[in-house]
Amino acid sequence: METVGEILRGRRQTLGLLLRQVSAYVDIDQAILSKIERGERKPTKGILDKLSEILKLDRDELLIQYMSEKIAYDIVEQNCSTRVLKVAEMKVKYLKSHLIKN
Repeated sequence: METVGEILRGRRQTLGLLLRQVSAYVDIDQAILSKIERGERKPTKGILDKLSEILKLDRDELLIQYMSEKIAYDIVEQNCSTRVLKVAEMKVKYLKSHLIKN
């Protein structure tokens, strides 16, 4: 399973785009994009949107990878991490149904 950074770097290289080209399009420093690709820095959702556009990646799929990675890093060291995910899934379902009704 690839990290968000690996997905971004792989796609950029597949498209033959240079780091400086992509960073200029996204309007961030080349060093920041390099850190994002190496997993040393997390992108904002705005940067992800621009990256998905220039790299021709499905925005929702990239966001899913980003959010799931963020959650995984937050709970990976907990003994009950799998249980946390199950409860979180139930809470999301509850909140969606609750928010739609109100």
